[in-house]
Amino acid sequence: MEKKKILLLTTGGTIASLEGIDGLEPHRSDVMERELNQLRTYYDITVRDIMCLDSSNIRPEEWKLIARRVFEERADFDGIVISHGTDTMAYTASAVTFMLPNINLPVVFTGSQLPLADILSDGPDNLRTAFAMAASGKRGVFLAFDRKVMLGCRAVKVRASGFSAFESVNARYAGVVSNRGLVLDQRVLPGSSGIPALRDGISKNVFLLKLTPGLAPDIFAALAHMGYKGIVIEAFGLGGVNVLHEGLQGIRRAVEQGISVVVTTQCLYDSSDLRVYQVGNKLLEMGVIQGRDMTSEAAMTKLMWALGQGMDQRQITELFSVSLAGEITVG
Repeated sequence: MEKKKILLLTTGGTIASLEGIDGLEPHRSDVMERELNQLRTYYDITVRDIMCLDSSNIRPEEWKLIARRVFEERADFDGIVISHGTDTMAYTASAVTFMLPNINLPVVFTGSQLPLADILSDGPDNLRTAFAMAASGKRGVFLAFDRKVMLGCRAVKVRASGFSAFESVNARYAGVVSNRGLVLDQRVLPGSSGIPALRDGISKNVFLLKLTPGLAPDIFAALAHMGYKGIVIEAFGLGGVNVLHEGLQGIRRAVEQGISVVVTTQCLYDSSDLRVYQVGNKLLEMGVIQGRDMTSEAAMTKLMWALGQGMDQRQITELFSVSLAGEITVG
């Protein structure tokens, strides 16, 4: 049987790191050759090094570079794997999901908690899972880790050192590796309609704010003064916000100034629902947007992407009521 053609785009990260003078340093794909040679038994692999960064240094500019390379290369391959550092991989995978609507092949992010150079590394296992998903023919942007595959826009890093570093939050896994191989859940996989596009416009003027008791309401005026056009608020519980001591007025003024304000929850699982409590309904009345069961990473990157497409407040509100790639549960 003819081997599937898989492109590996490397960006650095722990998976391609070696010990340096000041600690682990990311390297290019030459440090991955031992594992890639084993994978070449099953796949026709092409490797392109597109950057060499610790993922804490990957910014929206790098998201755009990754999305463009995927879009440019997609016609020549059956699937694409992207190796990436774990710390910001959920942000990158989510952003790239929105930048590549209707992508027509599997795009799979992966990395590791231990470098491939370590004999006990989880990298080989994660690469095998990622390549299997890339060869599946199931279009979409995914993240593969610890023998699980999840939608890129549902993945969250939940552990700093454990091998089960990522979880699919408020969504089933797209696939799991078992004694039957890679088993996919068709209910989770994105739909297959639409023409692939590259829409990589993105705004960096979005702030993620974790609400704390007694937070000074002046923070919203300060963010507006700094030029932010979007704010994602991680609120309490179902979306609770302190409405006393001018807290609500700060949000109201931000919305009136044209800032899109999205409210999610600090609780990792379940959904924000602003309709349950009085405080939430007050927010809805003033034009605050419900984040529902989106991850903070997805809410932030979706808002950055929407602003980058030139959408206004009304359009952004409508956008957050629909699921583009499985990032939100509608209904």
